[in-house]
Amino acid sequence: MSVLTLPLPHMPPPQAPAADMADLAARVRALVSVREHKGSRIPLGGRLFDVVVTGGGRPGRAAVDQMDEIQLGTCGPVIEDRPAGWLYWLVPPGTASTWDYHAFGFCIGAPHTLTLPALGQCEPPGPYWLRPCVSDRLVPPQQLRALLYQIGSLPASHGTVQAHLSAAEILGLQEEATAR
Repeated sequence: MSVLTLPLPHMPPPQAPAADMADLAARVRALVSVREHKGSRIPLGGRLFDVVVTGGGRPGRAAVDQMDEIQLGTCGPVIEDRPAGWLYWLVPPGTASTWDYHAFGFCIGAPHTLTLPALGQCEPPGPYWLRPCVSDRLVPPQQLRALLYQIGSLPASHGTVQAHLSAAEILGLQEEATAR
């Protein structure tokens, strides 16, 4: 079971918030529900975060350990999905629009969603928090890019992620592949 999905369908909220607060209210409700159970889908982009997908396993965990040092103690939030062999690094919103091609990391933002594990889910089965959310700390994208080049080849490829999402035209992958 993967944690990435195609765009989140619009669901009416239990109470109709003010027009300018509808998006924020939906995000807050989704984050609160993460505390209690798995499967809460959070829209990427917007005001919360984007996600960088990399390979997992030993090299991925070594990258997380090095990011702990870079971020002085504990890395920003990272979800490990062992069955898929991927790590999901939560980075600041808007990163996907500035993330150029990278051989070892693939950044995804709106209109996709990320299904977050429950906040207490810190081990398998299923996706879990390798590094949990701590206040408003996210993984810094520039340092992550440099670190991924140092670590080298991680098993998640753009093609694998692209095939999984089945959304090359939304993510602009076709233009990127022809530009290489």
